[in-house]
Amino acid sequence: AGLIISKTSARDFDVIAVASESGVHCVTLLFIRGGKVLGSRNYFPKVGGDTSDEHILNGFLPQYYLNKHAPAEIIVDASIVDRELLEGVLAERAAHKVQIKHKVRGDRLRWLQLARTNATQGVKLHIASNATIRKQFAALGEILQLEAPPERLECFDVSHTSGEATVASCVVFNQAGPLKSDYRRFNLTPESAGDDYAGMAEALRRRYARIKKGEVAMPDVLFVDGGKGQLSEALKVLEELELDWLLVVAVAKGRSRKPGMEQLFLAGQSTPTILPSDSPALHLIQQIRDEAHRFAITGHRQRRAKARTTSRLEEIPGLGPKRRRELLKQFGGLQGVRGAGIDDLVKVRGISKSLAEKIYNDLHLEGGT
Repeated sequence: AGLIISKTSARDFDVIAVASESGVHCVTLLFIRGGKVLGSRNYFPKVGGDTSDEHILNGFLPQYYLNKHAPAEIIVDASIVDRELLEGVLAERAAHKVQIKHKVRGDRLRWLQLARTNATQGVKLHIASNATIRKQFAALGEILQLEAPPERLECFDVSHTSGEATVASCVVFNQAGPLKSDYRRFNLTPESAGDDYAGMAEALRRRYARIKKGEVAMPDVLFVDGGKGQLSEALKVLEELELDWLLVVAVAKGRSRKPGMEQLFLAGQSTPTILPSDSPALHLIQQIRDEAHRFAITGHRQRRAKARTTSRLEEIPGLGPKRRRELLKQFGGLQGVRGAGIDDLVKVRGISKSLAEKIYNDLHLEGGT
């Protein structure tokens, strides 16, 4: 439940504050709806040089609301340049009056103070987190005997269910943490379906062909989820592409499959490396491996659900792509279509009474899924 700040303030507000320390900036948003704090979110804008909080806020505000409907009131902790002009733009987009307020008191001041406190805490936590990540990268560099700590890591994983909807993931970390803008998924071809080795090889070949062309940045270390077999596949692909100098580490779960017992396989080593469970380098490896696993599973589930939805409706005679899209859009997915009655189905554009009956009967026949 949201924290009730005031029983008398029923309007909707966004409250925005900025805190800075050691070149790190945190913008905190509090979302207040009907007198309750429904949540908050921190943003960490990348700003070069010595920049004031006021400058950061003036840059952040129009960008944040560029594609959003602003609430009736926005409370900020610094003055806004061209405030009236920005209010007019936001009001036109939101179709209601929008006020940006800087000098406030009462409940509004308490909200602003809460946002300032959250922003200050956000900066300190972010600095501490960055220090931890840098420590992990340094430890990884030592373990792998690199001349300097690595700056960019990639990790690949493959996910499928009995060969169905096979998806490979590539996640990227740098010394600031996950670099999600560089994440990629690969919908693998039927030839690779159900074969983890072939799937890994296909994904690596597609990714590193682009890297060789200079279209994507080269990592310092490539991780693959798996053991000796996946290491061998990765090395083959890199040799084909004349990139066999890249350091590859295969991460296997170990016999017990418990966290902390991971085995690391590297080219030229006959036995795996097992790091202590409290090793900062191991914690970084676990984090990037788990993130690749999560990203692959999410992509696989989305692809499988889409395939099953599409194939089920494609089997119905007379129901073309345009009408299928209309149905899924109207009812929010296959489950919604299945739950609709004939009278509901005929309300969808392009669906006649006879076609509605055909759809209903097909989805409710014994054995329909």
